Amino acid sequence: MYFFMIRPQQKKQKETKKFIEEIKKGDDVVTIGGIHGKVYSVDGETVLLELDKGLKVKVEKSAISLDFSKKSSPTK
Repeated sequence: MYFFMIRPQQKKQKETKKFIEEIKKGDDVVTIGGIHGKVYSVDGETVLLELDKGLKVKVEKSAISLDFSKKSSPTK
């Protein structure tokens, strides 16, 4: 039961924590609320996201849920 329920959850938590610690300028990310943006700067536990042509939003690191930098872009 440990290997089917608890272990995968612990592994996911470790990956998420590592991702949040490694956020850097230029990463394309998505917040928990679904806002897509590019990391403009990182200051402690807050991140400044650039959304569109100079529009910037300050969010907590913990509000970032997904990294789009490593995803391949769709082909046309």
